[in-house]
Formats: sequence, C-alpha cells, structure tokens
Amino acid sequence: MNLVMNKKATPKKAAAKKPAAKKSAKKRPAAPRQTPKQKLYASLVVQLLSLLKDEHDLIANAANFSALLFNSLPNVNWAGFYFLRDDELVLGPFQGNPACVRIPMGTGVCGVAAQQCETIIVPNVHEFPGHIACDVASNSEIVVPLFDGERLLGVLDLDSPNIGRFDDQDAEGLNELVTVFVAHEEGLDR
Repeated sequence: MNLVMNKKATPKKAAAKKPAAKKSAKKRPAAPRQTPKQKLYASLVVQLLSLLKDEHDLIANAANFSALLFNSLPNVNWAGFYFLRDDELVLGPFQGNPACVRIPMGTGVCGVAAQQCETIIVPNVHEFPGHIACDVASNSEIVVPLFDGERLLGVLDLDSPNIGRFDDQDAEGLNELVTVFVAHEEGLDR
C-alpha cells in the first residue's frame, strides 16, 4: 500500500470505534448541596420576611427577629440587639437573661465588633480580652454589625453556653438575615 503525502498532510490511522453515547436530556449542573445549617438559615430568611411584612416599627421588628433567632437556633442562650446611640451601644430588644444596658465602643465583643465594623466569632469568651460577662452561662458569642450603607446602626449579638458553638456558616447566615432586616427597616424592600 502506497501513501501519497504532501508536506501539509499526515497519514491518519483508522479511528477505533467508540461506543455510542447514551442520549439523554440536557441536565443542568446540580446546585451545590446545602448543609443542614444553611437550610436552617434559608428557612429563617423566609420566616423573617414573613414577620417583617407590613410592619415598619423598628422595635417591634427587632423584638420578633430576636425571638425568631432565640427560638430557632440550637444552643443559644441570648439573642438580641444593641443600637448605637452617640458613642455607645444601648440595649435593644432581646431574648434571654437580663443584659448589660450600655456598652462603650471598643469594649467587650459587641463594642469591638461595632468599632471594627465587622462580624466577630468568639469560640471561648473567657479567652477574649475585656469580655463583658452579662450571663455567666455564656461560653461563646457571635456579633454581627448592622449598617445603613456606611453608617453603623448597632449590632446583633448571640451567646451560647457551648464553647465553639458559632462558625462561618453562622456568620454567613446571620449576615444575610441582618441584611434582610436592615433593608426592610430602610424601606429598600418596598
């Protein structure tokens, strides 16, 4: 057998037969699976939106929001708000034992989170310098700042009797809930 080749052509080998591909309907890429905690927070967003619907009183909505968190999240012994008034955080609606009424900026977990304008997770509050012990049963804490654009409004604070209770999924879920809450209070969801 003679092969005639020119400079641009190359001999081709016979291709091996490939098995016929199964014909199937085009499938969309599967959405990433949610963890149980992510599903819980997604459910809480729906519930919060329902609670906020047609109500625009900040105190009433903050009270229902803190009650929703306190009664829905496992191993939480305090959930509530501190609102910025002048240069200190002042206690707002909450669920749990009585709490400190005023917290200076930069003091305790709430004051530091407010001053730094960032979410803070404290796995063991007894190791946090300057921790304010409002409830001796609390062992871990997460604090999420509330913003109206660039302006700090206050913080959402959650405590747990369990060391290491809060993680990045809690931070993500709580930040989403806070965003929904603030958007509603500022009328951005209308």
